Amino acid sequence: MRALRLPGWGLPPVLTDVEQPAPRELEVLLRVEAAGLCHSDLHVLDAGPGDMPFPAPFTLGHEVAGRVAAVGSAVTGITVGERYVVYGPWGCGECRRCVAGRENYCDRRAELPWAGMGLGRDGGMADYVLVPAARHLQPIGELDPVQAAPLSDAGLTPYHAIQRCRASLDDESTVAVIGVGGLGHLAIQILRALTPSRVFAVDVREEALAVADRCGAHLSTRLSPDTGRILRAASGGSGVDVVLDFAGSQSTVDLAAAGLRAGGDLVIVGNGGGHLTVRKPGPLPPGGRISLPFWGTLPELAEVIALGRSGALHVEVERFPLSAAHEALARLRAGELRGRAVLTPG
Repeated sequence: MRALRLPGWGLPPVLTDVEQPAPRELEVLLRVEAAGLCHSDLHVLDAGPGDMPFPAPFTLGHEVAGRVAAVGSAVTGITVGERYVVYGPWGCGECRRCVAGRENYCDRRAELPWAGMGLGRDGGMADYVLVPAARHLQPIGELDPVQAAPLSDAGLTPYHAIQRCRASLDDESTVAVIGVGGLGHLAIQILRALTPSRVFAVDVREEALAVADRCGAHLSTRLSPDTGRILRAASGGSGVDVVLDFAGSQSTVDLAAAGLRAGGDLVIVGNGGGHLTVRKPGPLPPGGRISLPFWGTLPELAEVIALGRSGALHVEVERFPLSAAHEALARLRAGELRGRAVLTPG
């Protein structure tokens, strides 16, 4: 079978032929129908030896949907041919958090030689992917796998981030979404579906702001030296109650801190290298709270898939065959994609 693999740290990915795995005991083999590309994949590709807490080589891809091709001898309740999306942040499976479906915050995460599927363990940018346990599978029914695959990260991560500050999102609140890419455009839809808050969108690209408008943003504005003033004016002069920063660069983190209302929530989702010095007094307003969410929980993935099946979420997708993976990665790196790139091995 074909697989897009990282052969070693600092080396370019290679689309190569590898042996198709056979599931044993609790394992499930999926025939991949869709695999999303994420900026996290670029961080992995750009990492050097020792930068990541897991070894190479491995197959890339942590947003995956497909059909069951085969199951191990101890698997129950899973039927060959059924469609599933894969929950990607695989933990130890034994600690209290993993048992509760919160493997994204596995208590033994620092001890594991992987961070999840496609992150130290073989992922789904391939014709088939081996899933270590059926608990990582969420049924998608008739939902298009090209829509379902990105929901496992691009949908789940903002959903989890929003749930962590849900108490602040009432009918008098404002929330800013900085970065309207793969995650940000779904964050806007989730906010509109689940909260009565007014949603502001910020990006450097006019086409991204057009996507934000289609997703239901109440205000869309380009990132500029004047953006902080614009957001404060739009929120009545007091600042934004919640800022969701999906870029995490220095300029966006600075904007997020400057535009935040006293007692507000600053949620940094992106890994763009920005930093804040936390002190009192400092860049955050009085009572400001910082959250650094990672992915989401398995119960939350079920809720995100339900939103997708209801029609409340629609992923802006550009499709590529697996053979064009390098082109898709290049366009992702250049910021030329609208929404999410999805590889379709079939």
